[in-house]
Amino acid sequence: MIEASNIFPIYKVENDCIVSMAGDITIAYKAILPEIFTLSERDYETYHQTWVRAIKLLPQHSVFHKQDWFLESKYKADFEKNSQGFLSRSSEQFFNERPFLQHECFIYLTKKPASRKLSSSVYSNICRKTIVPAQTIDPKLFTEFLNATGQFERIMTDSGFCALQRLTDDDLAGTANKPGILERYCFLLGKDEMSIIRDIHIKDEIRVGDKHVELYTLADTEDLPSLCGSRINYDKYSTDRTKFSIGFASPLGLLVNCNHIFNQYVFIDDAQKTIKRLEAKKLRLHSLSSYSRENAINRDAVNDFINEAVASGRLPVKAHFNVMAWSDDQTKVKDLKNLVSSAMSQMDTTAKQETDGQAQIWFAGLPGNQSDFPMNDTFDTFLEQASCLFNLETNYTSSLSAYGIRFGDRLTGKPLNLDISNEPYDLGWINNRSKFVLGGSGSGKSFLLNHMLRSYYEQGSHIVVMDIGHSYRGLCDLVNGYYFTYTQEEPIKFNPFYLSEGDVMDTEMRESIKTLLLALWKKDDEPYTRSEYIAISNALTLYLAHLEKNPDIFPCFNTFYEFLMEEYMQVLENGKVKEKDFDIGNFLFVLNPYFRGGEFDYLLNATENLDMLHERMIIFELDNLKDHPILFPVTVMVIMQLVISKMRKLKGIRKIMLIEECWKAIAKPGTAEYIRYLFKTMRKFYGEPIVVTQEIEDIISSPIVKNAIINNSDCKILLDQSKYENKFDIIQELLGLTDKEKAQVLSLNKANDPSRKYKEVFISLGNGHSKVYRTEVSLEEYLAYSTEEREKIQVQEYARKYGSTQKGIAVLAGEIRAGKRL
Repeated sequence: MIEASNIFPIYKVENDCIVSMAGDITIAYKAILPEIFTLSERDYETYHQTWVRAIKLLPQHSVFHKQDWFLESKYKADFEKNSQGFLSRSSEQFFNERPFLQHECFIYLTKKPASRKLSSSVYSNICRKTIVPAQTIDPKLFTEFLNATGQFERIMTDSGFCALQRLTDDDLAGTANKPGILERYCFLLGKDEMSIIRDIHIKDEIRVGDKHVELYTLADTEDLPSLCGSRINYDKYSTDRTKFSIGFASPLGLLVNCNHIFNQYVFIDDAQKTIKRLEAKKLRLHSLSSYSRENAINRDAVNDFINEAVASGRLPVKAHFNVMAWSDDQTKVKDLKNLVSSAMSQMDTTAKQETDGQAQIWFAGLPGNQSDFPMNDTFDTFLEQASCLFNLETNYTSSLSAYGIRFGDRLTGKPLNLDISNEPYDLGWINNRSKFVLGGSGSGKSFLLNHMLRSYYEQGSHIVVMDIGHSYRGLCDLVNGYYFTYTQEEPIKFNPFYLSEGDVMDTEMRESIKTLLLALWKKDDEPYTRSEYIAISNALTLYLAHLEKNPDIFPCFNTFYEFLMEEYMQVLENGKVKEKDFDIGNFLFVLNPYFRGGEFDYLLNATENLDMLHERMIIFELDNLKDHPILFPVTVMVIMQLVISKMRKLKGIRKIMLIEECWKAIAKPGTAEYIRYLFKTMRKFYGEPIVVTQEIEDIISSPIVKNAIINNSDCKILLDQSKYENKFDIIQELLGLTDKEKAQVLSLNKANDPSRKYKEVFISLGNGHSKVYRTEVSLEEYLAYSTEEREKIQVQEYARKYGSTQKGIAVLAGEIRAGKRL
């Protein structure tokens, strides 16, 4: 047994650097990479060129080592944080222990002394019992290297694709309570694991404690792909019309579902010496070419390499790539080779399992020991080709904002908090919080919107919904909101004259009532005069004064109408108002159906659900009203009065106005202006108008949607559009989607996990910020959101039986899990 202290190659950690026994200096960074499935073809090419430019700045005798850690992890639920809501607790329970791969990326830049002897599989520090530094560190050398790494960091950061964070002494060497990256590599510790010292066995295999490690390398040109690039097509998400891009080496990253470290090495030496060495090799092959055709082929290959290096000014480097995979379950170790081999085959490469040289390669992967890498396990290439094999992507990340909606990571369904309102607005991605939702029947549109509204509600928002189809009844019942719908037995009722305690009839509310009265009196195409407007304004003012003098009078349309007949008539007569200026008789006659005993006497005389200003969830179900010539426009005006009142009076509180499919009915002469008003004005009052549609024809045929809604909606949400795949170009043009976004939309639900029930959703925020997420929920959330008639009836039955919707859903979900219900 060898004592680790006798062979450990690290001399010390100081000044945020690692200094090796041989005099190597290593500066380390933690890199934040772009999220997987979010880059376009052009992005990958630009990103790739950024790596090339940055690495070229490193001096001779440098080593670039990129080390990507992928560790199996599980989501840890936070029940205390989400204890405020029944459905939030259910969601935390549902996602608790959800497995996913945790990714971290580290970059090590090493400067080795020019006179340092190169290592090989025969000569390596791990084979020596003592180490003596080759030379002392030159301060000038350190300063020059520090400047080069600073330029490297600036180029990578300025690209906008990658963020680098310099690792400190504590990050490298660790503290008493937290292991550093050196300790983590030696003992294969996770990000949040405590320090654990494990035995390391390297004789026949690499074994760290109970973790069995296998090493697969790309170290021979024969095993490499004949062609490489910055990206490849991901067939699972591609269609006949679109090609979905991922990084060329992404199959060795997040797509390998096991514990593994993907090491990427680039060794930069004297380019001229490399050319001379290859020239000598070419001459040797030429002298032997007559004995073997293989020598002649290799001679031509070396000659082509030299010609390209000279003619194109390419930087010749040595490179090596390996995947170190492990498992603490002996039965799963045999599957590691299948996983890694399959991943490499997607890149058209061949996995080579290392046996004899695995100890040296593993030991060289220790941060700060890159210069000890066995060079016989590297291959000659150009920097452009070597950087194609870098892992370029990482996991989805949650929004920093505490406000948001829970969605799932596309790969594993790991829950994420996504803010599609505040954070993108603060970052300048969007200029308004308006949203446009497009999803066909059965695409999960109503389900998604229920999930969004529930999240908004639990975070304190005021929500008003205009719906057709009873999609939000379950959610409204769960939070005890107001649900307005029209039936013959229980017609829809309002009271625009009612004031809650402490409220006052402000100018905005007065104008809304005047507009309502004029709309009830006049037809859409019938104008009103200035004198008629003033007469109605005076009538309303006198009525309000009448209410103050007589507090026992209940404010409603009935008492307003009675006031007009009994007192306002006398005011007009005393003022000698002429009939041509204001025909009070005609006014009373036309409005008589809304007075007591009239056909619509219920409409404006509600005595319950009156305090709608402070009610946070209000649903208006308009299915039975959308074609009614009288009730529908009146209802729309009352709703808009409510929304405008919330906008003006609820300072600092988010207001949500969701218009479902009923926008088709709203987009008629006389009511269409309300939509324009909402989308142009609501954003100024911390409001979010959301419009939903399901048919492409609706977008094309309606100038209201095309001009007012789409152009003023910086957030576009699309669900499954597979049935429009062959005519998606029309949608792409109308919504202003890029080719990358088109590929993302058409990839929806192409490769869903068959063991889980969910739908995918595409979300675009402004220009260029788009992703696809899972909408995956717990059973309790599913029952609350479901629009399936059979399931809705069952939830309502259980709610009546157990006294509340929440208790009913909880009992029903328990029975379903127990197998008592289908």
